[in-house]
Amino acid sequence: MHLLHRKADSPPLDQKEEVRRKHIRLHVEGALTARDKVGVQDFVLLDAYTSESAFLDNLRKRFSENLIYTYIGTLLVSVNPYQELGIYTLSQMELYQGVNFFELPPHVYAIADNAYRMMCSELNNHFILISGESGAGKTEASKKILQYFAVTCPMTESLQIARDRLLFSNPVLEAFGNAKTLRNDNSSRFGKYMDIQFDFKGIPVGGHIISYLIEKSRVVYQNQGERNFHIFYQLLEGGEEELLAYLGLERDPQLYKYLSQGRCAKESSVNDKNDWKTVSNAFSVIDFTKDDLENLFGIIASVLHLGNIGFEENQQGCASVPDTHEIKWIAKLLGVDPWVLLEALTHRKIEAKTEEVICPLTLELSAYARDAMAKAVYGRTFTWLVNKINSSLVNKDFTGKTVIGLLDIYGFEVFDKNGFEQFCINYCNEKLQQLLIERTLKAEQAEYEMEGIEWEPIQYFNNKIICDLVEERHKGIISILDEECVRPGPATDLSFLERLEEKVGKHAHFETRKLAGPRGRKKIGWMEFRLFHYAGEVTYCARGFLEKNNDLLYRHLKEVLCRSKNRILKECFLVAELENRRRAPTVGTQFKNSLSSLLEILISKEPSYIRCIKPNESKEPSKFDDFLIRHQVKYLGLMEHLRVRRAGFAYRRKYEHFLQRYKSLCPDTWPHWHGPPEEGVERLIKYIGYKPEEYKLGRTKIFIRFPRTLFATEDAFEFSKHQLVARIQATYKRCLERRAYVRKRQAAITLEAHWRGALARKEAKRRKWAVQTVRKFIKGFINRNKPLCPDNEEFIVFVRKNYILNLRHHVPKNVLDKSWLRPPGILETASDLLRKMCTRNLVRKYCHGITAERRALMQEKVVMSEIFEGKKEGYTESLHQPFANSRVDEGDINPKVLQLLSSEKIQYGVPVIKYDRKGFKTRQRQLILTQKAAYVVELAKIKQKIEYPALKGVSTSSLSDGILVIHILQADIKQKGDVILQCEHIFEAVTKLAMLVKKENLVNVVQGSLQFCISPGKEGTIVFDTGPEEQIYKDKNGQLTVVSVCPKS
Repeated sequence: MHLLHRKADSPPLDQKEEVRRKHIRLHVEGALTARDKVGVQDFVLLDAYTSESAFLDNLRKRFSENLIYTYIGTLLVSVNPYQELGIYTLSQMELYQGVNFFELPPHVYAIADNAYRMMCSELNNHFILISGESGAGKTEASKKILQYFAVTCPMTESLQIARDRLLFSNPVLEAFGNAKTLRNDNSSRFGKYMDIQFDFKGIPVGGHIISYLIEKSRVVYQNQGERNFHIFYQLLEGGEEELLAYLGLERDPQLYKYLSQGRCAKESSVNDKNDWKTVSNAFSVIDFTKDDLENLFGIIASVLHLGNIGFEENQQGCASVPDTHEIKWIAKLLGVDPWVLLEALTHRKIEAKTEEVICPLTLELSAYARDAMAKAVYGRTFTWLVNKINSSLVNKDFTGKTVIGLLDIYGFEVFDKNGFEQFCINYCNEKLQQLLIERTLKAEQAEYEMEGIEWEPIQYFNNKIICDLVEERHKGIISILDEECVRPGPATDLSFLERLEEKVGKHAHFETRKLAGPRGRKKIGWMEFRLFHYAGEVTYCARGFLEKNNDLLYRHLKEVLCRSKNRILKECFLVAELENRRRAPTVGTQFKNSLSSLLEILISKEPSYIRCIKPNESKEPSKFDDFLIRHQVKYLGLMEHLRVRRAGFAYRRKYEHFLQRYKSLCPDTWPHWHGPPEEGVERLIKYIGYKPEEYKLGRTKIFIRFPRTLFATEDAFEFSKHQLVARIQATYKRCLERRAYVRKRQAAITLEAHWRGALARKEAKRRKWAVQTVRKFIKGFINRNKPLCPDNEEFIVFVRKNYILNLRHHVPKNVLDKSWLRPPGILETASDLLRKMCTRNLVRKYCHGITAERRALMQEKVVMSEIFEGKKEGYTESLHQPFANSRVDEGDINPKVLQLLSSEKIQYGVPVIKYDRKGFKTRQRQLILTQKAAYVVELAKIKQKIEYPALKGVSTSSLSDGILVIHILQADIKQKGDVILQCEHIFEAVTKLAMLVKKENLVNVVQGSLQFCISPGKEGTIVFDTGPEEQIYKDKNGQLTVVSVCPKS
């Protein structure tokens, strides 16, 4: 390598300098190895710049490292990664904002920022041309540029609306102008040029959009695996039910012929419902009115209805419409007469001198008329949509503005079958390639002349000859096509091909099967012709050229559309068209004229270029298809552009920038050069060892011919930079550490002195306080029984506090806990008050914690206490025994009895022994209590029912026996006498009965004996006595004697 070679007459280098240069060489070799791995970021710096393989190899290296952007000078090559790389963040935008173009790695933001800065500084207009084939990422690139301008440009609140409208115009245009194709799920089917207008401060204030050659044929026909324009599917998938009902549409796209031909109406990779929400939101931002949207969706729906119109052949062999359902919907949505529309679709109006003749159409012509109407309506509506967006973007301020144009246009297309659309697209690319080469050459030549460097003519392919073949007046292919469309007689695609052979057959870049040699004939069909474009040969099928170029809409249908009440169609189809008898320009001529206008716009602006490349057909990340990419490199003209760009010098830079970057490589220029920059650069490159053939010095710039010269310089700079940085860092760190050490040492000495003094003062203060405190407490203890005074105040406060703090650990936990911490003498009164408060709080908590069931149980115990307390033996023992809801389960009661008592709810039941009133025989019974009466039950039979109003009272003895007598009023003739029962749960049964009867003094506890009614007018006696054992028997006097065991004392 020549990087560090010195001239023979140079003085010898010292050992240190030689070691430094040796390290530089080693570093250069390592850096070049790394560069071989990731490639160069500018193709101009390729050594083998004429080699297509070297070009592809560099592209592949960068793509494998996820470096999708590479420069060719100022042209950006972008490879679609088919994955999210995280390189479009806000921080990335800020990184590229206001930075020199070549200082950072290639990026679409660098192109946008460079165009913006040049526009602001030079106050001239710029455009960015984005091209590439479908799926290469053109639309995404234009979005990223718009987002960059939206985020980085200065903005005011009043201009926020203009910015939002610029951004939201994209989803609307994509919905109406993009479609899924075999190559791309969001393919732009039209060319778009957008001007973004800036005021003198660089603030975006408005915009203007021009569309080119929308693919109207897609409205009526799609290839297998492709879809119609997005808006149709978005409307069906996301539209509200009311809207679809108003438009007469169903959600299933398979129901519509225009949507189902490609057999992929539902596509998993496309979310039509979410896209509909985005488009709806965009409509509101762009200021579409409700009336606008109603008319617009009416047109979209009418196109779908048009596709579903079916024709049948009548007896005369002419077309007729058997089902007019779709006709009526179209008439309603477009505001036309249904019968006039029906006639226009099945008949044609022919003008013959002074009269008009209505001729019926055949099936084929009716189908053609229907499709022509659908294409015309959609095509003109799209133009209206663009104009509507433009009206919302227009800026009312008429002061001078600069613009940046964005041209998102279709790239060169070569398919297995190439038709009229590909012919127009490739013609457009020929013109743009011509502009690119001319502008690049012009810019190169202007720079050389400005710098005083001799211009060396560059040989390149001038494609003007191909452009002339297509567009030359009276002689070009478009003119021949137009002549064939208008000439009298039966004009066909075959006659057009014959005219081409006749007119341009001798042209070097034109060929047909008839004109080709023996080898070429095998590759060209009878209905095909071949053009040799700048990017290679393309074979076009002439079939359909005349029809697509004519794009004929019958006058009869045009009259119907001109009379439409739909406001959009009124603007699209003007009545003045009917009065104009001149033939409208053909599609080819319109496209040629619009392309000429576009080129005039572009020529007036400074260019930037982005070429987009699709890495593979399957849309897989990290997959690099060499054949496909080689094909695109060829058709994008990248090698031709690189050759033109590299024909002279590979690198040029202003002296100031070059010296500022590389001055560290020479001791004479480091750290500061005080002379003119040109002299400093000359001194620097002599020290480095540039050879005369490797560079030229211009007036303001240095020109470097070979990339390796620049690479070696850059690698030497990287090495030198690391050395310099290490040395500067070492010196600076040493200085910082020394300063820090001195500062810390002085601070430590001062801090220690102050700290020792503070500690001594603190200790003395603490001891003084301790002595005073001990003295106070001794004095307070001596005077503790005296009234509160300064001598005992602190001691008493301490005692109180200490007692309260200890008391919190000895508070009783429940009502029955009677323990309490013994208080000091001076706190006895306070302690009693606290104890009462604590007891009340525990009682309150206890009462609040009682459940409803336990409350009822306690109420029963209270009633029992009122009846039996101090009156009957066994009362005290029964207090601890809880009452049961019932002693007889429902299952123990005979079902017949339950059925008899079904109208009453059983409140309580208990087994009892019933004694006859006369003989005192015992019988097992159940005592059942309800809300209304008491029942004495024997198995399946109710033996006695005692209603509570008839119950006179209940008697029981004061002893521990279980005898109870239910006294019944004599007035109740249903009852024979009182009821004598023995119950094991005497307290429970009597309490329950008393609570249900709700009479005062119902229960009578007797001593000795009691009287009961045997029958009306006759009474009996029960005698109660005590003995060693319990007995119940009838004594000699005929009385019932009940003996209870005496209680133990």
